[in-house]
Amino acid sequence: MMRALARLLGLLVVCAISLQVYFVLRVAAMAVIDPQSTTFERSEAWRLWRERGVVPWSQSWVAEGAIADNLKRAVIASEDAAFAEHGGIDWEAIERAWERNQRAESSAQRPPAPGRSAPARGRVPKIVGGSTITQQLAKNLFLSGERTLARKGQEFVLTWTLEALLSKRRILEIYLNHVEWGEGVFGAQAAARHYFRIDAARLGVSPSARLAVMLPAPKRFERLPHSAYVAGRAATIAARMGDVELP
Repeated sequence: MMRALARLLGLLVVCAISLQVYFVLRVAAMAVIDPQSTTFERSEAWRLWRERGVVPWSQSWVAEGAIADNLKRAVIASEDAAFAEHGGIDWEAIERAWERNQRAESSAQRPPAPGRSAPARGRVPKIVGGSTITQQLAKNLFLSGERTLARKGQEFVLTWTLEALLSKRRILEIYLNHVEWGEGVFGAQAAARHYFRIDAARLGVSPSARLAVMLPAPKRFERLPHSAYVAGRAATIAARMGDVELP
């Protein structure tokens, strides 16, 4: 019995190591080979096929030099201000996100003030994340959307692998070519054509800031691209873009 258990544990260790080696080889290849799709994109394509029977899709890879610096600065300002400085994981941002989430949960559990109605039943507070651009890329490239400690641990390992084997410029290039900007809209070139009818290389400050606003919830903002929130948030991002350091 103990011998069989030891063999099973040994097999699990070998499988885990083999998986990490596979990931390392995949990431190393990305230094010279443009990834054609991500796990998230494939899952989205499958979802669209199941729900609609067709897959409306817009995506076109463009080189890093064909993406406007305005968009790079806007995305960094919005998603990961310390992108050029950290080693893949911004622990201070994670700590701040944790504190905000704790406050949101405490506020949701507190009884409503006199004269105010209670929040809708089943409503949960918005969870604020602290993921860096590299973490988002690691998750989109290889992982599912489930939220478990094991998946988060794998995300950290993949993030460090990306940072160790790829330059910051390459990480940003891959991210901007595969990030979602709407239903079936992936990558900077597709987003620029879809929303502004121009190429990604020609994006100015205002359009870039508006695209950056959409990234946390692209499907929602796709329906309201000119809302007051998008305009206000875009103005804030545009004001920060001049301070962004590009890798």
